[in-house]
Amino acid sequence: MAIPEKMKALVAYSKEDYKLVTDFPTPKCGPDDVIIKTEGCGVCVSDLKCSHGAAMYWGDKVQPAWVKPPFIPGHEFLGTIVETGASVKGFALGDRVTADQIVPCGECRFCKRGQYWMCEPHNIFGFQEENNGGMAEYVRYPKTCHVHKVPKDMPLEAALLIEPYGCSKHAVDRANVQSDEVMVIAGAGTLGLGMVTYARLRNPGMLIVLDMVNNRLEKAREFGADLVINPGEEDAVKKIKELTNGYGCDVYIEATGHTPSVVQGLSAIRKLGRFVEFSVFSGETSVDWSIIGDRKELDVLGSHLSPYCFPFVIENMANGKLKTNGVVSKTFALEEWERAFDYASGRHGDLKVAFKF
Repeated sequence: MAIPEKMKALVAYSKEDYKLVTDFPTPKCGPDDVIIKTEGCGVCVSDLKCSHGAAMYWGDKVQPAWVKPPFIPGHEFLGTIVETGASVKGFALGDRVTADQIVPCGECRFCKRGQYWMCEPHNIFGFQEENNGGMAEYVRYPKTCHVHKVPKDMPLEAALLIEPYGCSKHAVDRANVQSDEVMVIAGAGTLGLGMVTYARLRNPGMLIVLDMVNNRLEKAREFGADLVINPGEEDAVKKIKELTNGYGCDVYIEATGHTPSVVQGLSAIRKLGRFVEFSVFSGETSVDWSIIGDRKELDVLGSHLSPYCFPFVIENMANGKLKTNGVVSKTFALEEWERAFDYASGRHGDLKVAFKF
């Protein structure tokens, strides 16, 4: 199949200027590259925050810009290989593939230590001109990215969750939950649900999920939560303390991105507990740091991206151990990108929305 010279793509020219174009240059394949024809691409909250002009992407008086326009958004994508460079081995035309969202440099301290997800330049698909993302008909995978084969019989609605669930797995792994421990996951969106279904495989003593939206809590229960709590309807901290003889939970994963969830977690967690911060916040969050040190001596852990997680996620999606049903609730054509971004906000009750090519 001949690859066209031009393609359809959503392009961010500036934070005020996102446009659907039909004549964007199709990526060229270098000797170490792979070109895919995109099958689908999820819309992440980070895509929304970037389109809304968040300073962490576009910069402000404190921080420099990280994005490099014009760029094509999207890092939750997969497709079929239509061209490979002469030096590429292990992949062939027709393979269905996806890749980790980060494009590591391969040269920095972190890359050389195998900690590629913390690569110092930190380029990610969908935010820089040289690493255009999946909201386009074709995408180039460069030499240093981590490409993974996807079973051809895996439904697209499941395959679109490989990247988010990889992030979910890493967060739960950071928590290192044990079989006799009480784990609380705050937030039952797409990523929180990925944490729930993976945490169920880790089999904690009790798995509690918190969210302000009841239908999300029902999905969390379906995915393996032992108990669900809506903090808007009952005192979550009081309930957790009652269930743990007044001590508090052993592990708390914050996956909401809202300040009250952080304060709630610091109150709900026991002394010497493990607090995992996963979310990206829209602004500063203030807490009483004496809780972390002087009062509870907590382990506070961050979680970023999905290092070494894709193979496990793909295998266990394929065998049905990781639940995915109903998470991708709507798909859109790329021409409907404004509507898709609106639905991805969750204001209409959706979990994950995606583009289907």
